[in-house]
Amino acid sequence: MTVILDGKSLANKITEELKNKTQSLTNKPKLAVLLVGDNPASQIYVKNKQKKAEYIGFESLVIPLPKEATEDNILEHIYILNEDTNINAILVQLPLPDGINQKRIIEAIDPIKDVDGFTSYNFGRLALGYKPYTYPCTPKGIIKLLEEYNIELSGKNVLVIGRSNIVGKPVSLMLQQKNATVTMANSYTQNLREISKQADIIISAVGKPKFITQDYIKDDAIIVDVGINRTDNGLCGDIDFENAKEHTSHITPVPGGVGPMTIAMLMENTLELYNLQKELLL
Repeated sequence: MTVILDGKSLANKITEELKNKTQSLTNKPKLAVLLVGDNPASQIYVKNKQKKAEYIGFESLVIPLPKEATEDNILEHIYILNEDTNINAILVQLPLPDGINQKRIIEAIDPIKDVDGFTSYNFGRLALGYKPYTYPCTPKGIIKLLEEYNIELSGKNVLVIGRSNIVGKPVSLMLQQKNATVTMANSYTQNLREISKQADIIISAVGKPKFITQDYIKDDAIIVDVGINRTDNGLCGDIDFENAKEHTSHITPVPGGVGPMTIAMLMENTLELYNLQKELLL
């Protein structure tokens, strides 16, 4: 029988643990979010993050900037947040409006306040096998979800579909540190179906609705669906869930799988950065 990897339940458990830890703190961790432009999805994501932070007991600051904001204007806000000792974690909501150099903006964040783990300092440490200040939220959430269900990673063949800096690349590095054998696929990969059928674990982050069907999956494979695709029939993932689930041993739903874990890890990273900064001041 297929086991549903319930990210929502685990995220709620982690949230309550963070809330309990925060209650004993005199000064509360503070998360600052830069929201540039008027992307409706980004506005919803930021609102959800703010509500979760406040529920846990964190302070949250959302800085809305118009879509006409220049790179220099965005950088100026980041520099101010970097210097503000009351701010423990900085998040720039992506995507940024067209014409803004995303790499330049992310690189401006102080690595010890980089709650997403996207700066080259943190990413580079991850690539070298060192511990970064923070691990990227979605990959961290994926690993935690698999471990919660006692899924062994060492020695497993894992296929990661998608090579983004947000999910694909960092999760492949984190899996290798767990001694998994990782194959990364992208839009140029040939014979993807044949490669996919060899995988013990498939992690899909391609953003194509129901792209992976049962003929990509070997029996009893483990499926992690990172895709969140809006269709006329509502939200769905990269995996054709109903078509595929009977052939898997474990699978994440969409919604309710990886998404809640991403926000939970953002909150966990905020508290970890707060504690780290506190230690460095002692």
